[in-house]
Amino acid sequence: MRTNDLRQQLTKVYRAIRSGGLVQRAFKIAFLIVGKLPAKKKLVVFESYLGKQYSCNPRAIYEYMIDHKPDYTLLWSVDKHSTEPFESRHIPYVKRFTLPWLFAMARAQYWVSNSRLPLWIPKPKHTTYLQTWHGTPLKKLANDMDEVHMPGTNTAAYKRNFTQEASNWDYLISPNAYSSAIFRSAFLFNKEMIESGYPRNDLLHAPDTEGRAMVIKQHLKLPLDKKIILYAPTWRDNEFYARGKYKFTIQLDLDKMKKELGDQYIILLRMHYLVAENLDLSAYEGFAYDFSHYGDINELYLISDLLITDYSSVFFDFANLRRPMIFFTYDLDTYRDQLRGFYFDFEENAPGPIVKTSDKVIETIKEIDRNGKHANYPAFYEQFCSWECGESAKRVVERVFK
Repeated sequence: MRTNDLRQQLTKVYRAIRSGGLVQRAFKIAFLIVGKLPAKKKLVVFESYLGKQYSCNPRAIYEYMIDHKPDYTLLWSVDKHSTEPFESRHIPYVKRFTLPWLFAMARAQYWVSNSRLPLWIPKPKHTTYLQTWHGTPLKKLANDMDEVHMPGTNTAAYKRNFTQEASNWDYLISPNAYSSAIFRSAFLFNKEMIESGYPRNDLLHAPDTEGRAMVIKQHLKLPLDKKIILYAPTWRDNEFYARGKYKFTIQLDLDKMKKELGDQYIILLRMHYLVAENLDLSAYEGFAYDFSHYGDINELYLISDLLITDYSSVFFDFANLRRPMIFFTYDLDTYRDQLRGFYFDFEENAPGPIVKTSDKVIETIKEIDRNGKHANYPAFYEQFCSWECGESAKRVVERVFK
């Protein structure tokens, strides 16, 4: 059967099943059928954060391949509500869960993703799956978790499903030796680990970071005469609206921060991609900005003078810049002892002050202005950032795309 004839038949089946509400089953059957066709050699499909962003390790690998692998066909898998960054940059993409997407995914020679793909997608035998993941872990992951509090699943099912999807990965990128050991345990991953550092952090080691930062600030229309605080917290497993849509209540006292720091600072708020909140910062115009939906957080690192976070893995990446960090952990005991648990002694080894109130955040920012970095920084940098020197994307591409 010719490909065009197969496409027409599958379109009819897809429409019929869609009208009956059985889309997922339709896609799975269609994947199995199309996946038996020959692979489209050198077709690479990229996806970042469930198709919601043009960012992270897939973006860095994609941009490296544009310059160094011109004979490859590069295509993005994109959520239907997140197409603007791709259209404005003229980046080729297909909308997730459409027939063009199905044919691209099922016939691609390579998949590149930084998070899990839906479990119902059967990986064709001809497809090589490069999993880049998206962070150095502080909080326990997958099979290392004692108990799962996320909606729509339970501990046994979550671990089983995670392990099943991870078994499809042919390569997994690691940012440091610490992560390599954890990934083996948490994901039960027994194939090739590419110990390259994270490609996304190449930007933080690129020439003329100050010039790049200035261009980004101007593009975002941010004041050039003030320092920038980036607030990037993580999500809480047990605070949610529905599966995949998590709550987050900002505990920082923005009124007091604006009063105490507004003459010298502005603050950029960057919520986790799983958090469903739409922030109303109209009361803090000129001081607080919502960048939760900004494409690439690494560009926000580059323009920020100081990071405020909690248990998010962002601090491992931000450390590449050797700039100050504050850990605003108002729920530390609950998060550590009940929700997740940590892989190392966070209070002992965090590369910055740990505080629990907004007053202490403000006081610590003023102290950092006077005294600079935290004492733990040199040892922390050596353990978690030493592999990253601006060539991680090159290392990955040379290993996988041979």
